[in-house]
Amino acid sequence: MRRSIWFIALALMAVTAPARAADRLNVVASFSILGDLVRNVGGERVNVTTLVGPDGDAHVYVPTPADAKKVADARLVFVNGLGLEGWLPRLAQSAGNKATIITATAGIAPLKLGSDADPHAWQSPLNAKIYVANIRDALVAADPADAEVFKSNADGYLAKLDALDGEVRQAVAQIPENRRKVISTHRAFGYFAAAYGVEFVAPLGVSTESEASARDIAGIITQIRASKIPAVFLENISDPRLIRQIAAETGARVGGTLYSDSLTGEKGDSPTYIDMVRHNIKALTSALSQ
Repeated sequence: MRRSIWFIALALMAVTAPARAADRLNVVASFSILGDLVRNVGGERVNVTTLVGPDGDAHVYVPTPADAKKVADARLVFVNGLGLEGWLPRLAQSAGNKATIITATAGIAPLKLGSDADPHAWQSPLNAKIYVANIRDALVAADPADAEVFKSNADGYLAKLDALDGEVRQAVAQIPENRRKVISTHRAFGYFAAAYGVEFVAPLGVSTESEASARDIAGIITQIRASKIPAVFLENISDPRLIRQIAAETGARVGGTLYSDSLTGEKGDSPTYIDMVRHNIKALTSALSQ
């Protein structure tokens, strides 16, 4: 009798498990950092596909026909907004514009990069909390049956982000105020700087889409010497040669790699958003405290 019950239970599991998996909400996230936030809120009730994967650069990404298929099959498409995904309108049109597009930065007051909005709002964990709230609300609206799961997941992750914010503040407090200045490859850390008081200086005129001219480099070198900037940092999505050249000519220390616009793969330093922030603050503290 017990054996019969056991077989029946196995049969029910075999039938219900695939059906339950098929019931998961199918969503797309535009890039790896956003994908990680969506996974933390959605948990087991959501299938998340990321378009721009680990170590990819969403600024210069070119969608493929396969991406249009992913978007067409999705219920929701989570994007950063603030001009990061300039390729999105064409991709949505190619996909048939069926999915609901959710802008995860809604409600965040954008900083400016020249005349444009700075899209790198995720660099502040306090802003990441707004991302999470927007993700939670979108998932609840799309799948009310699992609303309590999404709310519970979001509450747990928001508590982790609060703790992360405290870790960053404590770490920055250990850096002498006159040493809280660094050079990074492009202007990706404005929101971090505004939240925590570390000054990031990026090569003027340089983005992930362009290279610095000889005049730009000369200006950066002059600025480092005049401002006594103690460290320069590489970024995982950028060519490291510029920073190494600047360091060699100024004597500023290469403080390591900062993760700006992308996570790493699972075996890398920063496979999750929280790992990324912890890695960055550890690198900054190590380079600037000495």
